[in-house]
Amino acid sequence: MAYAPSAPELPESFRQQVDEEARYTYAYPYGQPTNQLGSSGMFSPETHPDIVRSFESAGGNRSGFLDESELRHALSFSGYEGISNRTIRFLLFIYKSPAESLLRLGPKEYAELWNCLAQWRAMFDRYDRDRSGRMNALELRDAFYHLGYMLPSSVLQLIILSQFDDGTGNTVDLCFDRFLECGMTVKSLTEKFKEKDPGYTGYATLSYDAFMSMVIPFIASYD
Repeated sequence: MAYAPSAPELPESFRQQVDEEARYTYAYPYGQPTNQLGSSGMFSPETHPDIVRSFESAGGNRSGFLDESELRHALSFSGYEGISNRTIRFLLFIYKSPAESLLRLGPKEYAELWNCLAQWRAMFDRYDRDRSGRMNALELRDAFYHLGYMLPSSVLQLIILSQFDDGTGNTVDLCFDRFLECGMTVKSLTEKFKEKDPGYTGYATLSYDAFMSMVIPFIASYD
C-alpha cells in the first residue's frame, strides 16, 4: 500500500488545529524554510521578496491580514489569476491560523500558502504534458502515481467522474485550481487514513465520529 512519500508535507500549525478542534490536516510545502515571523504584519528579512510584494499589493500591510478578496488580489499579483471563489475559500480554511476565528491569513500563513502553491504549480506543469493549461484524466492519474498514491481504479474513476464532469454529462479537463483542490484532498484523506492504519495494510476501522471529522472539513471549507 503506497502512502504518498513525495507529496508536500503538512504544516505544524494545522496539526495543532487538528488536535484542538478535531479537524483534519492538509498539504504544506517541503523544502527550504522562509523563517517568517508570526502574524504581526511584518516579514523577516529571509522572506522571498515576491511574497512581501504580493502581500502588500493587496493591502495586507495595512491590516496585517488578507481576507478573501485581498487574497485573490495577492495571488493574481503572483501570477495565479482566475482562481475560483471556491478554491480561495478552501485555501483560507486550510491555512488560517488555528487561533484565528476569521477566514483570513496573516504574513506567516500567507508565506506558507505561497510556497505551497509554487510546488503544486510545478507539479501541475510537469504533468500537463501538452501544455494546454489543463490536466486530463490520464495526466491526473500519472501525477497521483508520482506522489505515491497508487489509487484503486474504482477510486480513480470516482475522482474522474466528480472532477471531470461539467454537470451536463460532458467531460472537461482540470484547470490548476481544481487540480490543487483534488491533490490536497487526496493527500489529506490519505494522511488521516494512515493514522488508523499504522501497518500500511490498506484497511482501517473508523468510528462514525472519526469518519465525519475526516470529511466534514472539506464540505465546510466551500461554504
